[in-house]
Amino acid sequence: METISVRMPKYPECWQSCGSCASGKVFILELLVKVGDVIARDDNLLTLETGKVALDIPTPRAGRVVAIHVREGDTVAEGALLVSLEAA
Repeated sequence: METISVRMPKYPECWQSCGSCASGKVFILELLVKVGDVIARDDNLLTLETGKVALDIPTPRAGRVVAIHVREGDTVAEGALLVSLEAA
């Protein structure tokens, strides 16, 4: 089975030009999956809080969650490992 590493996507470019949405600490507000869950492509993995807005972060691939590498309250940078999936 193929293991897929799902990473934090690149922050929107507008965050660099305006900065309003990303003001404050960027952290994980809520995890929406747990180990063992079978998820489809574009299902939401977590909700990210930016200080101004909450964003749902979807998965780019389908599969079964085999590991979660972050916790609620964690700050996350672009490219941070979020979850590992076993490909469907």
